Amino acid sequence: MLIQPKVRGFICTTAHPVGCEKMVANQIDYVTAQGKITGPKNVLVIGASTGYGLASRIVAAFGAGANTIGVFYERESESEDRPASAGWYNAAAFEKMAHAAHYYAKSINGDAFSHEVKERTARLIERDLKQVDLVIYSLASPRRVHPDTGQIYSSVLKPVGQSFQGKTVDAMRGEVKEVVIEPASSEEIANTVAVMGGEDWEMWIDFLLQRGLLAEGASTVAYSYIGPAITFPIYKEGTIGKAKEHLKATADKLNQTLKPIHGHALLSVDKAVVTQASSAIPVVPLYISLLFKIMKEKGIHEGCIEQIYRLFNEHLYTATPKPRDADGCARLDDLEMRPDVQEAVMTLWPQVTTENLLQLTDILGYRETFYQLFGFHVPGVDYTVDIQPTVKIESLA
Repeated sequence: MLIQPKVRGFICTTAHPVGCEKMVANQIDYVTAQGKITGPKNVLVIGASTGYGLASRIVAAFGAGANTIGVFYERESESEDRPASAGWYNAAAFEKMAHAAHYYAKSINGDAFSHEVKERTARLIERDLKQVDLVIYSLASPRRVHPDTGQIYSSVLKPVGQSFQGKTVDAMRGEVKEVVIEPASSEEIANTVAVMGGEDWEMWIDFLLQRGLLAEGASTVAYSYIGPAITFPIYKEGTIGKAKEHLKATADKLNQTLKPIHGHALLSVDKAVVTQASSAIPVVPLYISLLFKIMKEKGIHEGCIEQIYRLFNEHLYTATPKPRDADGCARLDDLEMRPDVQEAVMTLWPQVTTENLLQLTDILGYRETFYQLFGFHVPGVDYTVDIQPTVKIESLA
């Protein structure tokens, strides 16, 4: 079949297997060009099929030569006229290239919030790796079924305490508009924390520790974002921010939990990037479009793979790690938050309209990056060729 992008709102409902494979190959090429890292040996990545989780698996394998197990929840192609999800194609491409390079790589497809997937993961570690020395937690899900109670939680993207009115952009239509969002209820805040906070991260680490699957000195890392003041009402001070506060409290708690094995937990505060999740957050796409323009002009633009390579090479596995912030977090958003970058963004912010959007922002770069998440608009890929959408993941456990 010919596979073309079908965008509905902030989601693309199709994905291109060749384009996704090329995007994974590009990230692998970047990592191998940077040189080897003396890093972890056995790595578990929870949320391994897109974004920072996928980048973490690539850096662990192709940067540090690590054995990797990836956990994700993706849709396989069920027929020859329906593509799989982008994450499925990413995971298949990663495994294919990892195995060609003689790296151990196995995957588990299922609900990472469930006890069943935790148990399947434990059996795989016990059988093949014995223990892991790095656990990356990079889940991005809009809903969660609690494994103990069966209660379903759904997250919301809302301000807390008062309504929010601000500027945003419809990235696909190129329209700048005002948005008004009513504040979240206490129940919505609690639900968002239940989905996006640290409870499941803690459950994973407690489970692995109890099963003796964490090596002496093991580390665990989760990813977070803070951003600039312009996004605070809808992000840092909104429902997502409450979840991130819980994630930080969980990191502090896990540092105590891991003391008996001399392990530690870390939050990595990363740069704003185009992801399926960030595309849904009001204000953020317009901010990212401005940020991309400024950072590209200054030659300091980064995506997921560049940041995660720096995380491993400059923060986690080096004799002289870069300083943490006052909360003990690794700051991979250091280039984004440079005063000159933020001053330039804030100078342009009030000027942006639908009419001058192309001139003042990198909205075109934003769109290209969005499409590339799903394997489209990738240089070197011929989209006029008939494609078989059914792709197998070689070692799905």
